[in-house]
Amino acid sequence: MTGLVVCVAVLLAATAFGVLHGWRSGRVRVRGRDDGKRLGAAELGGELGERATLVQFSSAFCAPCRATRRILGEVAGMVPGVTHLEIDAEDRLALVRELEILKTPTVLVLDAEGRVVRRATGQPRKADVIAALGEAV
Repeated sequence: MTGLVVCVAVLLAATAFGVLHGWRSGRVRVRGRDDGKRLGAAELGGELGERATLVQFSSAFCAPCRATRRILGEVAGMVPGVTHLEIDAEDRLALVRELEILKTPTVLVLDAEGRVVRRATGQPRKADVIAALGEAV
């Protein structure tokens, strides 16, 4: 009987973790640690967008990174003045550590001055990225 109770408890805990992880993955949100951080063309390896910049941190083994690249490319093509930059996290470890990037893909939404205004960890939804751009512009 004790084994059954332990089994049910483990299943409930794993289900709760899975639901929470699925809910948080890909959501574009504000993080307190990003407040006031500013990135320029030198750190990013490319020019900032006229209105906003979508910075994607990717890695070679990351399957959701390809879909994220497609989504961000489409959004940058739809919204005038928005640029999409992709950074290989393995090549830019110092920047990854400084920005506390813990998994790929991670997307930073920068305003025209290069300030981080939003962050998404995991594959974001196109509608969420567009909404975040509205706050960055």
